[in-house]
Amino acid sequence: MKITEFFKNLPPKHCHKCGEVIEEQHECYHNQCERCLSDLK
Repeated sequence: MKITEFFKNLPPKHCHKCGEVIEEQHECYHNQCERCLSDLK
């Protein structure tokens, strides 16, 4: 299996707080969605 196939087959990341699917971005290590992160501010 190619490394690119491995990453494409990973399940979507979910918010630790509300369970919503997180739209991942390059170099993103958050475990909460944007809505839950903005509630912290």
